[in-house]
Amino acid sequence: MKYEIHITKKAEKQLSKVPIYIKETLLLWASSVEMVGMREIRKIPAYHDEPLRGKRKGERSVRLSRAYRAIYRELDNGDFILIEIIEVNKHDY
Repeated sequence: MKYEIHITKKAEKQLSKVPIYIKETLLLWASSVEMVGMREIRKIPAYHDEPLRGKRKGERSVRLSRAYRAIYRELDNGDFILIEIIEVNKHDY
């Protein structure tokens, strides 16, 4: 299955305010998803890819560092799976 990555305007704005290494980590994750697929990337423990619950049900998060994470959702249109990055934030643990 082919994967396509889309970053929302909200996430782009948030990315402009984070340290450069966070943006680079997200772009590396995104290009890896496009190259080898989501199933393989989810096997990498460092990303801590996990489904979210509650009002965020249907969305997933991936860790970009100990403090930052990206929130995304998968949309399957039949021809490809769109990975929509909807938020990048500093997560309170």
